[in-house]
Amino acid sequence: MEKIPITDSNFKIIYPNGSSVDMARDLSVLVKSFVVVAPSPNIYYEKIEGRNGSIRTGKDFGIRSIKAECIFFGEDTDDFFLLRNEIISALYRESQFYIITESEPYKRWRAEVSSSFDPDRIGSFGSFSIQFDCAEVFAESVGTTLDPFTFDANKWLLGEGLTDTIPTYKHKATTFSIYNAGDVKIDPVDMPLIITYKGASSKLTITNQTTGDSWQYLGTTSSGDTVVLNRVMATKNNVSIFGNTNRKLITLAPGWNQFKLSGTSGSFEIAFNFRFYYSS
Repeated sequence: MEKIPITDSNFKIIYPNGSSVDMARDLSVLVKSFVVVAPSPNIYYEKIEGRNGSIRTGKDFGIRSIKAECIFFGEDTDDFFLLRNEIISALYRESQFYIITESEPYKRWRAEVSSSFDPDRIGSFGSFSIQFDCAEVFAESVGTTLDPFTFDANKWLLGEGLTDTIPTYKHKATTFSIYNAGDVKIDPVDMPLIITYKGASSKLTITNQTTGDSWQYLGTTSSGDTVVLNRVMATKNNVSIFGNTNRKLITLAPGWNQFKLSGTSGSFEIAFNFRFYYSS
């Protein structure tokens, strides 16, 4: 049997245990289209009696859908049913998984199937459409900022917020810049963001001058200590120090973020580990 054409819409699934399955290469599925539906906005208003109109109080995005149109090719009747079963096994899992398309191998969608599987059979071929739901709305970069920025590894792509100037995410100075190549703000309430400080300090303060966010530890550290801001948690040498901080968070705006540290002492290193997030 001839090989299945590898279209730009072809995708592979990455499971939580790291294993993967490719629709064309492993399951003989031709993916004719792969369409990511735009996010559905939810806008909130509050009506105040005696006042015209309403006050806008907030906005968020609901669950996002991905729709794929596919054909699978069996060699005979028996193979049709074997492939059908393999496709069901690949797509219908208890947990969410990641989807990576052929055309955009540097980013991934966390999703799960939300439609039934009912292929139209023509001989040993079967055509079907499938819908995935993305509860987390945005795509994310395959690589993190602490992975090497080598553009031949399919983790990064020039033009998707990145240029020939390779950004740096480890610094040993009190002023520096951190680049968010995505078009979505990094908020540690919703997204993984790990900031690690190694070195001595007294009332260490980390300030993002671009967003105005400032985090402070009211205690001290020695040269061998490590402070970690992991999303909303703060630890020193793996022991929580949250109650001894100003209980604020650091966010990252899209593009360049200008940082300033105070309270440092002697040599130190600060590192930022996160992924980029994309709205399309």
